[in-house]
Formats: sequence, C-alpha cells, structure tokens
Amino acid sequence: MSALGSDPIYFRPAVRDDALMIAYVRGAAAGSLTEKYGQGPWSTQSSERGVLAGFRDATIVVAIAYDAIVGTLRLATRKPWAIERSLFTPVPRPMYLTDMAVHPRVQRRGLGRALLGEAERLARAASASAIWLDAYDADAGAGAFYARCGYVERGRKSYRDVPLVYFERLLIVP
Repeated sequence: MSALGSDPIYFRPAVRDDALMIAYVRGAAAGSLTEKYGQGPWSTQSSERGVLAGFRDATIVVAIAYDAIVGTLRLATRKPWAIERSLFTPVPRPMYLTDMAVHPRVQRRGLGRALLGEAERLARAASASAIWLDAYDADAGAGAFYARCGYVERGRKSYRDVPLVYFERLLIVP
C-alpha cells in the first residue's frame, strides 16, 4: 500500500523490540500538538515501559515507511478507562482503538487513514462488531479527522476533567 507518494508503506504487528520507536513516534506527535495548541492532555509523553505495558492486552500495529516506524495504533478487546459504553451502539464485540499516532513529518499524506483501514481489517478478522474510540474535544483533538474517515460521533463527555468526543465504526448491522 502507498500513502506516501511513491514510497511504499506496510503494516505489521509490533514486537517488543519496537517499543522505543513507538514511544518516539507517539512523543513526536504529542510534541507537535503541544507546539501548535499549547499544553494539554495531548502533551503526555510516552515511554518505552508504557508501550511495553500495552502489549499485555492488545495488538499494537506499526506502519513502516522509509525503513522506519512512522505510525502506530493499538487495538484491544478490553475497555479503556475513558470509554463511556452507554454512549455507543450496543454490539456484542467492540474493539477499542487507542494510542494512534503518526509522526509529524509524514502527516497529511494519507497514513492516518491507512492506519484506520488496517484497524478495520484487523477488527473484522477478529470478528469484532465495531471499533470504538475517543478523541480530545479540543482543537488538538482528531475528531474532525475521524468524522472524515467515516466514524460516527456518539457523544461527548468529560472524564477526569478531560473533555472527550466518542466515535464508532460499526462493522456489523446491529
């Protein structure tokens, strides 16, 4: 697949040895948002240890281009702390998309949309009914991006004083 012009990209499941580079990509994306929008909950820096903890209960995917990890996401069947289930369409098996990041140097070239396509492919392969996610309800949030990619807004709520907007992509007809 190619989202970066003539440079091919591909996706693969992350391995533990990727943790430092995944933390770097997440940190670069957070730093870019902080530069543009100021300090906020999006400013949190990832650590190798934090990435490694994410392997316990999820699939982490990396996007490779230019022989380097340039994007990542995490898919899990276990509900993350900030998801408000009551706002979503009731389905038997949702998957939760978290920790999606694209390195700022390759943003706005289709890689985020391609990552969402890969998440959907993996969720369907796992017989998931829907993909649920949240975004910051702020200028720094990715809500408009998710909406452009076909995700439907399901509600807004603050969790621990952080305003969030919830999105879903149904994979089956409920």
